Amino acid sequence: MTQPRQQLISPADTPYYHCVSRCVRRAFLCGSDKVTGQSYEHRRQWLEHRIHLLSSIFAIDICAYAVES
Repeated sequence: MTQPRQQLISPADTPYYHCVSRCVRRAFLCGSDKVTGQSYEHRRQWLEHRIHLLSSIFAIDICAYAVES
């Protein structure tokens, strides 16, 4: 059963949360894939825009982020 966010998150106790997301099956996210030689660098800017858009929609502040290959 789901719980309201106010029961899951307590900004008074822990104001910062570390969130991590990884690609599945060692898929390549950004940069140049050494195996295929294909460049996926265009995804980096798209991901940055997406992070900022989602933070405004869900009313959260982002202190820092890193988009790594």
